[in-house]
Amino acid sequence: YDQLKNALSNEGVKEIDALDQPFDPNKHQAFMTEKVEDKESNIVIEVFQKGYTLKDRVLRVAMVKVSE
Repeated sequence: YDQLKNALSNEGVKEIDALDQPFDPNKHQAFMTEKVEDKESNIVIEVFQKGYTLKDRVLRVAMVKVSE
């Protein structure tokens, strides 16, 4: 597993850091929304499926839950 991660990383594949970030429809797919008192609107509060980029291109968007 570590060898595969290192090989992909060496080729430029990176995980999209989504948790506690502003919702970006180019990198995230809003799977659910939830009203949260201590969070601002449109902030990712949970990640269901990780997303990945290859250099500057999105390979797979992250499936996330977003605050209302």
